[in-house]
Amino acid sequence: SAIIVALVALSILSLVLSLVRVEDVTLPPTVKYGMVFDAGSSHTSLFVYEWDSDKENDTGVVSQTLSCDVQGQGISSYANNPPEAGNSLRECLDKALQVVPAEKQRDVPAYLGATAGMRLLREQNSSATEQVLAEVAKTMQEYPVAFKGARILTGEEEGAYGWITINYLLDSFTKYSPKAHMWLRPEAANIFGALDLGGASTQITFMPDGPVLSQNEASEFTLYGYSYNIYTHSYLCYGQNEMLKRLAKELIVSSPSTRVHHPCYPKGYNETVSLSSFRASPCTDGSDPRLPLGDSIVTLEGRGNASGCLAALRKLFNFSACGQSQDCTFDGVYQPPLQGKFIAFSAFYYNFKFLNLTEGQPLAVVREAIEGLCSRSWEDLSSSYPKENPKRLPKYCANANYILTLLLDAYKFNETSWNNIIFQMKAGSADVGWTLGYMLNLTNMLPPEAPARLKGHRPSLWAAAITFIILTLVLGLAALLL
Repeated sequence: SAIIVALVALSILSLVLSLVRVEDVTLPPTVKYGMVFDAGSSHTSLFVYEWDSDKENDTGVVSQTLSCDVQGQGISSYANNPPEAGNSLRECLDKALQVVPAEKQRDVPAYLGATAGMRLLREQNSSATEQVLAEVAKTMQEYPVAFKGARILTGEEEGAYGWITINYLLDSFTKYSPKAHMWLRPEAANIFGALDLGGASTQITFMPDGPVLSQNEASEFTLYGYSYNIYTHSYLCYGQNEMLKRLAKELIVSSPSTRVHHPCYPKGYNETVSLSSFRASPCTDGSDPRLPLGDSIVTLEGRGNASGCLAALRKLFNFSACGQSQDCTFDGVYQPPLQGKFIAFSAFYYNFKFLNLTEGQPLAVVREAIEGLCSRSWEDLSSSYPKENPKRLPKYCANANYILTLLLDAYKFNETSWNNIIFQMKAGSADVGWTLGYMLNLTNMLPPEAPARLKGHRPSLWAAAITFIILTLVLGLAALLL
């Protein structure tokens, strides 16, 4: 009798399940990864990002998983030995594969973006540039990742992607609402501008009040379902390393001698330079007839003169090219009026960090700190900062005065708007730079992955069915025993 009861119960259960509608069951989104090399003029860094496969309005919600600094100089320094440019990346690639699950590695899009250092090398030697990029690509293709290419970014791309990174990290585009359990666009979105200072170039990017009148400086992005029109311009040869070379050259040609006074270097500090080094960079214009012929050595003698340093730096800018135009920075470049707050990162941040200035310091306090730094002797500085890189330490006076000239005289910040500049290098756990914006924009180009679905019954229905079978068998067994 128990067996008969059980068979009847199973028949009834089969009939019930056959009549119940089979539903789609949505599985949790999978995690996707991407990696971007930032091949700058002075060094290269690798960043690994991750995001859920179901994207927010076609744009991935990306977070930084790893950052790795490549040993040595930038890849442009390997022009005479291109294979070493590729080999220099291996250590960081190995570290990246340790944080990406093995089963996902072959689907990881991997990119390398080169910036101003390679832009300058391309002007000097296009064949060497192609060889360096080819060796970099060759190395990356040896790894189990989806290599997507190694290319040189334009200065405007570099500025625009840095702007995206900043506003993404500061929740300007979208912010998660715990109450609504979803990502929402802030009602009064506070869009930040971006100020980037590298070794060979500098970029300014912001969203102006009105239209951008010059198409050369206009960019448009669609992120999280909203469009943004921004102004961005990159100044090649106005990065801090190239600025120092140009300054040294101008000091030498204005006072031809084997010993030249350098107002920005500290007293007691001397640096020797070869005249041939000025012919190696397009920024120093080796064909300049004022440059003495030959390959002689010149000694730059520090004088620690803040006002003289500022005056010498101002000569590097062609302010007269703007005439009476207010919408102009220098060298005749168009710029609309500044708008909103700005995040100043990269060398902007590192130089002001050295000055130990707290956020929101008045401009007068900043000037006083820079003058105090410039007045210190080399003996005083080197003994006070024994852990600081001895090649970088004597340059802080020049760099700080250059930043003041760039921000105040060129970009037209003033005593009031100076407080709108925030010197920052990280937001949350992510680095501020162009690579995250690059990755974020690329996720917008990739089609959103549909959530994985399986055919099946509701879990609650299966639980009820199993309970029904167990009770039927127990009752059948009890009937048989009785």
